[in-house]
Amino acid sequence: MKEKIRKFALPIVLFIIFETVAISLWLSLDDIFYLFNFSYIGTAIALGTGLMIANHKNGRRVTQLLVGMYMMLYLGIISNENMQIEGFWYYLFIGVFEAATIHYAVAKIFGPLLFGRGWCGYACWTAMILDFLPYKKPYTHERKKIGWLRYVLFIISLIFVSSLFLAKVGNIERIMLISFIVGNILYYTLGIFLAISFKDNRAFCKYLCPITVFLKPMSYFSLLRVKCDKEKCISCGLCKKVCPMDVDVLDNSRKRKNGTECILCFECKKNCPKGAL
Repeated sequence: MKEKIRKFALPIVLFIIFETVAISLWLSLDDIFYLFNFSYIGTAIALGTGLMIANHKNGRRVTQLLVGMYMMLYLGIISNENMQIEGFWYYLFIGVFEAATIHYAVAKIFGPLLFGRGWCGYACWTAMILDFLPYKKPYTHERKKIGWLRYVLFIISLIFVSSLFLAKVGNIERIMLISFIVGNILYYTLGIFLAISFKDNRAFCKYLCPITVFLKPMSYFSLLRVKCDKEKCISCGLCKKVCPMDVDVLDNSRKRKNGTECILCFECKKNCPKGAL
């Protein structure tokens, strides 16, 4: 029994963390929605990671679909919450602590201090679709010099929402819903185009996603990281070949190549012939 608990310690800890957030927000904000919201997400993440530990090949995909579809369809379209970055700016400007601002605080601003870019690997509804494409291993691990485009999209989103408030446009909530739908269509279109062009499912994440402006700095300090046991490693290079984000997991330092982009997919760990990761 103790061995099983030790084996599945990670999903248990993740569930406890999300349940603590769920109960804390429910009691402090007196809104049972947050109990349901974070309990559901925590359960989905714990389930997926548990399946991965049990060597189920689709464990991560289970979490991606459960969380991604919930956020995009239920929170986004049914509940009219713009969960894209425009929604974060909108609620920030009106000073309302709603689902979008709480989501960004937990998953994309402070959460990465604990689990780095885990959001990108297990919950992003854009990557959820892109990961269905066939280019799971990048055709080339040489980066294109277009990463600056993510900052352009980041600034454009801020200018867009700021302009609505400065111009005192009416019915902004309706505009936020429309921008959520249009934004998703745009992201999927660009993501699929880049994936096909570069033969890399995660090209959008590497070059265009504006959310990474929040994620990358905090991920540098992430507590949950893939590390290499140098005594077991035989330097076969397989981990680098299968990594969708081109992370040099052989380097245990925080300054390792693309270190802030690890999405904790554990493809490197699954493919390591010596169990060095």
